[in-house]
Amino acid sequence: MAQFELTREYIDNLKTLIEQKDETAISDLLNDLHPADIAEVYEELQLDEAKYIYFLLDDDKAADVITELEEEDRRKFLESLPSEVIAKRFIDRMDSDDAADVLGELDADTQQEVLSHIEDIATAGDIADLLTYDEDTAGGIMAKELIKVKENWSIPTCLRSMRKQAEEVDEIYYVYVIDSNGVLKGTLSLKKMLLSPPEAKIKDILNDDVISIRVDAKQEEVSNIMDKYDLVALPVVDGVGRLVGRITIDDVVDVIREEAEKDYQLASGITEDVEISDSVWVHTRARVPWLLIGMVGGILGSRVVGGFGNLLANHSQLSYFMPLIAAMGGNVGIQSSAIVVQSLASGSMGIDTTWGKLFKEFAIALLNASFLSLIVLGFNYFVGEELALTFTVSFAMFSVVILASLFGTFIPLFLKRIKIDPAVATGPFVTTMNDIMGMFIYLTIATLLYSLFF
Repeated sequence: MAQFELTREYIDNLKTLIEQKDETAISDLLNDLHPADIAEVYEELQLDEAKYIYFLLDDDKAADVITELEEEDRRKFLESLPSEVIAKRFIDRMDSDDAADVLGELDADTQQEVLSHIEDIATAGDIADLLTYDEDTAGGIMAKELIKVKENWSIPTCLRSMRKQAEEVDEIYYVYVIDSNGVLKGTLSLKKMLLSPPEAKIKDILNDDVISIRVDAKQEEVSNIMDKYDLVALPVVDGVGRLVGRITIDDVVDVIREEAEKDYQLASGITEDVEISDSVWVHTRARVPWLLIGMVGGILGSRVVGGFGNLLANHSQLSYFMPLIAAMGGNVGIQSSAIVVQSLASGSMGIDTTWGKLFKEFAIALLNASFLSLIVLGFNYFVGEELALTFTVSFAMFSVVILASLFGTFIPLFLKRIKIDPAVATGPFVTTMNDIMGMFIYLTIATLLYSLFF
């Protein structure tokens, strides 16, 4: 399938065909597209136009397209349809995890109505079960579809059951082995099963070295485990070890993307998850808190500078380097905190203590501070006219880089310790605090040195 590129010409042509109700031409235009491409087309259409083309798609592709839509678009589209249509046209043709995700965006009454129209009671029960889990846990992203066999089965019995179960599973990564109570005991190697005699029991050939995760574990832990052990699927168990579902790599990719988007927004000073399609009020509410912190920080910074008014009035050349000191403090702080936050998010921090992290960052900061302060010292020595200014800027640069590095390292670790998302440390908070600290250090050093030289 060739890569699809959405153009204005394509959309205009599609809209014209919709107006003409040329179903054959529309189907020809859409049939070869991937569901993700059709979802992209949807965003350029009015709701009535989108509904028209959706009902020209075959049922399986229509269900796949629904899962590819942005949440807000999907919710608006589904709310315009009867519950029975949602159930039979979409939900009934999705994997249980996708079905639960889609239904989870609708109100409770609509969820119950849709589930009541699903003919397969077991399927409806699986979806209803998944809806009870928090969406950011392993239970919230797992699917019920998997292949499981019992440890006391013979190979012929196992094969018959696997063939029957495989009809309901799109991708088969592992065959899981359970005991009579449903407790996960291991995985089954197809090669070992084929090479074993028919009378062999599954418990004699299973692989008991299996990695699983609790149903209430956070989704970040899921992604860390699958990344660490290079897994394409991860079994999910309940509190007593019973197999309740599996998480596949495509679900984890979605989690990683969502977490990256959330952390980026936090680092940018946006306090809640927002989409570009959200209302002006939602965007404003998400941005204002950090803007207020930045404003308060700016006010405090101006008060710090105002406290050295006489010094700046007598030596106005000091103001030339204030933006440099503030910028370097902010940049260094963000670099340090970004590394720590990334390590905390990926679980790669290791076993070092907080003091060990700070000592390592101090060593890095010492080298960076020495390098940068020497460059500034050389520049001012040959270009500047005042020795006091030369040493002031250089000493201030050295001090600010070291303190900003330590501050940017300590704050995320501290927030992690008190159970606050450390991603907030990489945003305006670190930058604002380093601006204030940088100005105070710079002007304090200037006061001391200028008192010696003049």
